[in-house]
Amino acid sequence: MSRAGDRGKTLARWLGTGLLGLFLLPMSMSLEVSVGKATTIYAINGSAILLPCTFSSCFGFENLYFRWSYNNSDTYRILIDGIVKNEKSDPKVRVKDDDRITLEGSTKEKMNNISILLSDLEFSDTGKYTCFVRNPKEKDLNNSATIFLQVVDKLEEVDNTVTLIILAVVGGVIGLLVFILLLKKLITFILKKTREKKKECLVSSSGNDNTENGLPGSKAEEKPPTKV
Repeated sequence: MSRAGDRGKTLARWLGTGLLGLFLLPMSMSLEVSVGKATTIYAINGSAILLPCTFSSCFGFENLYFRWSYNNSDTYRILIDGIVKNEKSDPKVRVKDDDRITLEGSTKEKMNNISILLSDLEFSDTGKYTCFVRNPKEKDLNNSATIFLQVVDKLEEVDNTVTLIILAVVGGVIGLLVFILLLKKLITFILKKTREKKKECLVSSSGNDNTENGLPGSKAEEKPPTKV
């Protein structure tokens, strides 16, 4: 009886955990934040750079809170924060720490864009930039994404010589294989036609004009003269 009771409790616990997981899974995946595919971006000192950030929610949003923060080895500060009232309104900035920052995003037409433009870059701007979003409509569910900015003197030119050589070699090999396949098909076609012509020639040469017995290619026997 004790074993049966333990099994029942284990089963109930397992079912409860599974149902809770199924309930929490869509909630945990509903609010997504993205700063693009690149984890590191480079920009020249004195120029401007767009730091991208978009969000999405399966349940919609109301009074959504967002902020951008900067972090390096010894500094952390909030650059800008604001509120997006709903899907039909653009984000409104509440606090901005630096006049060089401009909010470039828009939530109209389901863009859900809260990107910022950072102008007049300095070397001290190198560091991690995090885009944070919290959605009250999803019981204050929050999410964030981070991108690393490296400010440099000049952008290094990428040498694509090796890549071009590899592409040329691969293209040459593919072209050669295609040529060999086409040549093989051509030779096969010529041999087939040659065999057909030889066969026709043999058939025509084996026939005779004497087809008296009605069978082409057979030789008719001479009939003896009729005795009177």
